Amino acid sequence: MNITEAKQKFIEQWGILATQWGINRTMAQVHALLLISDKNMSTDDIMAALSISRGNANMNVRELMNWNLVRKVIAPGDRKEYFTAEKDMWKVAMNIMEQRKKRELDPMVKLLDELSKVEGDKRNPEIKSFADSMNNIKKFSEQADKIMGVMIKAEENWFWGSFLKIFK
Repeated sequence: MNITEAKQKFIEQWGILATQWGINRTMAQVHALLLISDKNMSTDDIMAALSISRGNANMNVRELMNWNLVRKVIAPGDRKEYFTAEKDMWKVAMNIMEQRKKRELDPMVKLLDELSKVEGDKRNPEIKSFADSMNNIKKFSEQADKIMGVMIKAEENWFWGSFLKIFK
């Protein structure tokens, strides 16, 4: 397989994988392209490589910047904006985890907190069952939130050292 085919396969597969994480396929393909690129890329470069519109390229690059996965690079003497991806996979994983936590888990914990305070007679089996379920899910979500918080703040070496101790 030549380098062009290999890159295309990676970009396609990264896009498919990312949809399973709840990330837009095109956004993931833009990320993959920038991740494997040996040079900074302009919006025009991204459009040409992925056969997408300017609006689609711009929107996805901006969202990747919001996720701290891509950053803008200024080329002296050039008016175009260029972009590069974070290439440290530990940082990529932690940025994705942080964004998923912020966008998914944090709102769920807040909602569960509200739902666990359902009004009514706690002796009513329906109300008691619902409140107990919400409290159990809330406890689990809070533990997941704590674990994710620790992982996001963790150093890569600490994580792998701790992870490998599990298997000793």
